[in-house]
Amino acid sequence: MSDPVKVKGNPITPAGFAALRARYDLLLGTERPKIVDIVSWAAGNGDRSENGDYIYGRKRLREIDRELAHLARRMKAARVVDPAEQPDRSKVFFGATVTIADEDDVHRTVTLVGDDEADAGTGLIGWGSPLARALRGARIGDLRTVRLPSGDKEWEIVAIAYG
Repeated sequence: MSDPVKVKGNPITPAGFAALRARYDLLLGTERPKIVDIVSWAAGNGDRSENGDYIYGRKRLREIDRELAHLARRMKAARVVDPAEQPDRSKVFFGATVTIADEDDVHRTVTLVGDDEADAGTGLIGWGSPLARALRGARIGDLRTVRLPSGDKEWEIVAIAYG
C-alpha cells in the first residue's frame, strides 16, 4: 500500500489556492486601478485636506495594498495538496470529507482543508483546528476526543470520502 500524501507547511487544496489567486488578481487588476484613478482625479481638484474622495481613496489604497501583501505571503507559503491523489482512503488525511457522530448520535459532516480556506459555517475546517487534529489518521468506527472550551467531546467516525 502506498504511503499517505505527506502534509507539511501550509497545505491548501487546488480550489483554495485558485480562490486566493482569484482574489489577488481581482484586487491587483481591477480594484486597485479603479481607486488609483479616483485618487488621481481627486488630487487634481485642489485642496486635499478636505477632499473626501482623495482621503478615502488613499485609505482604501492602503487597505488593498495590505491585503495584496497578505495574499502574496499566503500564496508563497502555500503547499497545494490534491486530496484526489490520496492513496490510502481508509483513514482521515488532508482533504477528507468526514461524517462524525457525537454521543447523542447527532451527525456532522466536515471537510479538512487548508487554514486559509476554512469556513466552519459550510463545513470546511482548517487543517490546524482542534477537530481536524483529532480526526487525523482515524478510520471508520474510531472514537476521537476533542478538547473544547466547554469540555471534552467525543466523536465517532462514521464515513470517510475523498474528492
